[in-house]
Amino acid sequence: MTPISEIRKEYTMASLELKTIDKNPIVQFEKWFKEAMQAEVLEPTAMTLSTVTEAGRPTARVVLLKGVEKNKFSFYTNYQSKKGKELEHNPACALTFFWPELERQVRIEGVSERLETAVSEAYFQSRPRGSQVGAWASPQSSIIKDRELLEARVKEIEKRFEGKDVLPKPHQWGGYAVEPFEIEFWQGRASRLHDRIVYYKNDGEWVIHRLAP
Repeated sequence: MTPISEIRKEYTMASLELKTIDKNPIVQFEKWFKEAMQAEVLEPTAMTLSTVTEAGRPTARVVLLKGVEKNKFSFYTNYQSKKGKELEHNPACALTFFWPELERQVRIEGVSERLETAVSEAYFQSRPRGSQVGAWASPQSSIIKDRELLEARVKEIEKRFEGKDVLPKPHQWGGYAVEPFEIEFWQGRASRLHDRIVYYKNDGEWVIHRLAP
């Protein structure tokens, strides 16, 4: 087996130039996201959400992007989960997309806020019924004795909402929108001389720079 330290990959698919990128990073993201969809990237909406614990430690997990609206990136979760509590304590967070099929990465730093209840409810009720039941049944991030507890809670919820195709949204479940103040686009290049273009928010306007790889 090849030692980890000797694993190598050359990136040669594309380049990223200041003269050709859009001046608005949201538009540029939507362009790249469309290309990821067209390339049939395995999980184009998967993004690493990084938050900060109350002790000041970074922590991260993968969640799914559910929308790009009003220049904000949205996702949904349980407000009582570890990440939900961390975002309530400190709304600063980061999102990271990695699309290896296109040799691309996007980093987003911003501030989160809860979506309006009506928006979260509309999305919740558009989900498959099994996902709705699961949201009700899971005390996300809590320590549980075994999986049987979850299965018992699912049966309880199924009985509670028997005959209903659409469930009400649990009060502890909903969405967040992340308003970015920095977005970086990374395109892999040969010899590790990657292209990195970063957008910074400055007095409400986006400023664009190239970064050294």
